[in-house]
Amino acid sequence: MERNRIPEKVRTVHLIAICGTGMAALACMLKDLGFVVTGSDRNVYPPMSTYLASKGIEIYPDYRSGNLACRPDLVVVGNAVSKDNPEVAAMNELNLDFCSMPQAIDAFVAAGKKIILVTGTHGKTTTASLIAWLLHAGGLDVSFFIGGILNNFGGNYRLGSGEYMVIEGDEYDTAYFDKGPKFMHYKPYITVLTGVEFDHADIFKDIQHVQSVFEGLIRGLAPESVLIACLEDPNVRKLAAQVPCRMEGYGDIPAAAWRTADRSIQPPWSSFDVTRHGQFLERFKTTLMGRHNITNALAAIAVADQLSLPTGAIQGGLQRFKGVKRRQELRGIKRGVAVLDDFAHHPTAVRETIKAVKPFFSGRLIAVFEPRTNTSMRNVFQHVYPQAFDGADLICIREPSLLKKIPADQRFSSAGLVRDLCAKEKKAYYFETTDAIIDFLAKKARAGDVILVMSNGGFDNIHERLLKSL
Repeated sequence: MERNRIPEKVRTVHLIAICGTGMAALACMLKDLGFVVTGSDRNVYPPMSTYLASKGIEIYPDYRSGNLACRPDLVVVGNAVSKDNPEVAAMNELNLDFCSMPQAIDAFVAAGKKIILVTGTHGKTTTASLIAWLLHAGGLDVSFFIGGILNNFGGNYRLGSGEYMVIEGDEYDTAYFDKGPKFMHYKPYITVLTGVEFDHADIFKDIQHVQSVFEGLIRGLAPESVLIACLEDPNVRKLAAQVPCRMEGYGDIPAAAWRTADRSIQPPWSSFDVTRHGQFLERFKTTLMGRHNITNALAAIAVADQLSLPTGAIQGGLQRFKGVKRRQELRGIKRGVAVLDDFAHHPTAVRETIKAVKPFFSGRLIAVFEPRTNTSMRNVFQHVYPQAFDGADLICIREPSLLKKIPADQRFSSAGLVRDLCAKEKKAYYFETTDAIIDFLAKKARAGDVILVMSNGGFDNIHERLLKSL
């Protein structure tokens, strides 16, 4: 499409679907850069609406052709926007120039920066956040654009004056007019690949399809760039064999240049040694829970070392890292019962999160799971999920509220998962509503328990309501 471009002179920008986490961050960055920014969305409510308003960004509640009557110089189209959207129709009728979110980030925010791109099926947000914080703590005035709220910064973006920018690169498709992955719009100086598994069953056919898009990323890396690759993952090892640039592997296998050893847990700390090319580097510690987060930290340490940050600065930065919202986030403690919030939705993430949290609490681990993504509401992992809950003492599974979006023959069965868990002699319960889960847990939970809530959505504000009920 010839109008899918960014014109030479841009002063006014309109964002369709502005209230998404990424689009809102882009809107704020553009505003901070001096552009006149407007936007529209169908889900305009606090805190996002009030936050954008506080930045002086006008938001139109709902999609209407009239929202583009001012004829902005550029329209940024969110990836959740369909070609049938009334504003897309108006955009085409008015012959307005348009682009996707990653195109805008690359053109306006990352231009002139050395991009550190963090991608992979799991751990992107935490790893990217760790890298951004370590570089900042090490004195580099870093920019970043990440899919989660960093507690150290209170936001998911930053415009710095330094030469580096950390970007979380998503493999999901870019826009209705661009079905390629978002990460293909960047030219990274350093690329971190955390792992490759099957996910996003709404756009990918199988694991080979997923591998193909990451293969495209790897083959396109500039010879002078660096790939930091998690070699524990067999799919990553295959991809890394084709890399056209220098590669530094990480993970606890002999082939990896970066490895950990002597891991120990003394709540709230996880401590571990790091070796680099077979030589002891230093001992590190973090408040992040779980082996998978030690691996994420190892990737961040490798990147920081690549940029010549002193080891002592990396150690200190890691100890001061406060985590990311919705990643093992403690939402509160009532009656001695801790309520945690986590974004886990893929079976691997569910399994690793449960394993990570359990050693840090003395009581029962109660896992509460809402299948909500386009993949978890499909039956592709129906036979895998039962094993993901092995570490939980009590399990509550909700019926997906959006299940009708999925074709009947492809739907995931929460009741079926509970039957399979019970067959494994697990204490598992099926619930049709969030209210029923809250009522159940208010009666069942006892002092010392930790309730781990896992969903990629708001889950009907279950965390605050559960704490109130307790």
